[in-house]
Amino acid sequence: MPNAKAIVRRDLSAQPTTETVDDLDAVGTLAALAQETRLAIFRLLVEQGPEGLAVGEIAERLQLAGATLSFHLKELAHARLVSARQAGRFIYYSANYQTMNGLIDYLTRNCCKGATCDIACAPTAQRKRRSP
Repeated sequence: MPNAKAIVRRDLSAQPTTETVDDLDAVGTLAALAQETRLAIFRLLVEQGPEGLAVGEIAERLQLAGATLSFHLKELAHARLVSARQAGRFIYYSANYQTMNGLIDYLTRNCCKGATCDIACAPTAQRKRRSP
């Protein structure tokens, strides 16, 4: 049986034949998001929608050095969380919503023991209590 590091490092660049996420895909995807800068980049790109942002704009908004941004974008692309497209001399990155939705589906697949969940299962925001 392979060790956990070998599982996380397996090649995630090949596209799966189906869009279902398995345990190993989830581990790789969650590992890519389990870093503050990568999570910030991914959240920014999700907010931008399918058009994405140019690399320079991402760097400016998150105040990241080019080499740092490049490293983190490579990790996110390796996990199939972002995709790049070139337009002229600019490279634009956008969130891969298919991968994101596949992960969400994987994480919630057995929610409520497979029964349809209603809003009552969703966590509710707690109000802060005032001190007397």
